[in-house]
Amino acid sequence: MTFADLGLSEELLRAVTEAGYNEPTPIQASAIPSVLMMRDMIGIAQTGTGKTASFVLPMIDILAHGRSRARMPRSLILEPTRELAAQVAENFEKYGKYHKLSMALLIGGVQMGDQVKALEKGVDVLIATPGRLMDLFERGKILLTGCELLVIDEADRMLDMGFIPDIEQICSKLPAQRQTLLFSATMPPPIKKLADKFLSNPKTIEVARPATTNTNITQWLVPVSSAKKRDRLGDLLEDPQVKTAIIFCNRKTTVRDLNRALKRDGHRSGEIHGDMEQPQRIAELDRFKAGEINILVASDVAARGLDIKGVSHVFNFDAPWHPDDYVHRIGRTGRAGATGVAYTFVTAEDAENIANIEKLTGQAIPRLEGAADLAPAEGAPSRSRGRKRPARGAAKAEAPVKAEAPAKADSRPKRGDARPAPEPAREPARERGPRGFTAEPLIEDASPVGEDGWHGPFPEFLRASLAA
Repeated sequence: MTFADLGLSEELLRAVTEAGYNEPTPIQASAIPSVLMMRDMIGIAQTGTGKTASFVLPMIDILAHGRSRARMPRSLILEPTRELAAQVAENFEKYGKYHKLSMALLIGGVQMGDQVKALEKGVDVLIATPGRLMDLFERGKILLTGCELLVIDEADRMLDMGFIPDIEQICSKLPAQRQTLLFSATMPPPIKKLADKFLSNPKTIEVARPATTNTNITQWLVPVSSAKKRDRLGDLLEDPQVKTAIIFCNRKTTVRDLNRALKRDGHRSGEIHGDMEQPQRIAELDRFKAGEINILVASDVAARGLDIKGVSHVFNFDAPWHPDDYVHRIGRTGRAGATGVAYTFVTAEDAENIANIEKLTGQAIPRLEGAADLAPAEGAPSRSRGRKRPARGAAKAEAPVKAEAPAKADSRPKRGDARPAPEPAREPARERGPRGFTAEPLIEDASPVGEDGWHGPFPEFLRASLAA
């Protein structure tokens, strides 16, 4: 199937071809004809499936007929974040280059004056975040009575951010006779309730099971202590296959500190987080897209929906607190049919978070180290694609450090090591873990993760991974 089979106009097909696309993705092939037929629709698709174009393309052809009026947008697209709203605006500019459509972008962090001027001229497409839209509406700067088409994008993210009451209020101010499109990666009960209330006999299109991860992404867990995260990250970034990477952290302070450390080590890195002003965030994203920097350290403000071509790797420097965030974080790679790699650093405290992620996605994530003799679970990537790398500086530091320090109770003699075996009284008994793994009993006041791997009790989430 080609885009020409979907009923799009010649002008739109020309713009799509010039953008480098020939065949629609599954969500595009299913959604575009339904949107053109003016049906309400629920689109459930995992990130990176071409969801944005599935509503932008038909909207351009629908809006090509008609004219805009002052302060009365003809269509409204709601996005949870400024970055997503700006990205949708870029899509309209790219695909609507041969149509004379006007557009306005209403987002926070930008001067309101220019946005009001654009609205007063009249716009065909209004792309907005709920907060800024409600602000202008309450000031009397915008009327929603002429809106014929509503798109609620990333609905599950809207739920996470607490925007559902705002969306309900916005929907109540729109004409009852309108076309409504709702897109979400997952369909939790509050989103189902929202759809039942504001959509009329919608067609549901689902191209992947909710909360599944992209099969084009090779996923790894990387057991590591908190103190060794930066060293382990540095080792992995030295892999020549890492062309461009996004590194996710849970806290803004970690984003700033890690970016400074990467720059000191000579990496071309940048950062994006919620404390930055909108122009700064856009400028940093533009630098990343243009290749001026090839590493972007980010908080979850950048996790969902950003479509940046060619991201080869994603690193979860901090394991995400919410399992849904894992799906959307790693979805920044492996987009539109490309392959990618995602590493998640795991400390002893992250066992419950990882277990929740595996429960949500319905798959076990293989462990990068200490599993060379373990066959991958069905559907998991081949271990030959990963590379076991020694800790940075291990060759230099191992001999002097271990010669001066007393032997640890949980030290493991290596093959060819000439050092005497530890005294029996100081060697804890070991149990055999599943499939030949060694699970050691808990040693009081000892870190469960050492420089050469995991030495603590065998976590339940890894047992589940091995049993899969």
